[in-house]
Amino acid sequence: MIQVIAGKKGSGKTKRIIDMANKASQESEHDIVFIDDDNRYMFDLRHEVRFINAGEYDIESDQMFMGFLSGAVAQNFDVGLICIDAFKKLLKAELKTSEWMFKRLEVISEKHSVDFVLSISEDVAELPAFISKYVI
Repeated sequence: MIQVIAGKKGSGKTKRIIDMANKASQESEHDIVFIDDDNRYMFDLRHEVRFINAGEYDIESDQMFMGFLSGAVAQNFDVGLICIDAFKKLLKAELKTSEWMFKRLEVISEKHSVDFVLSISEDVAELPAFISKYVI
């Protein structure tokens, strides 16, 4: 399952995704991973949540980012939820060209029983249709 939290900057997306990760860490029997582009919110997460600063890995393209996410799933079969804050920044591509990535995330989600929650700094009305269907 893929879920998207979308909205303009300052609309509370990060707080919402942090709350989701923290709640999941208390309720889920699976591991929770939180990916961000810097360390700003690392201490807002419960210690059970695996925090990854993707900004430290010099991700230069959407394909590199997809490989990064695939590696996160492959390295731990117990991952049940991956939360990605600042998705648009980490993508390194225009949202309108990312349909292939959402299709790939769907396959990974189904095949490996991993859910994805993405925060995207974009007005919901501006999102491409293939992303709008995931908005919560």
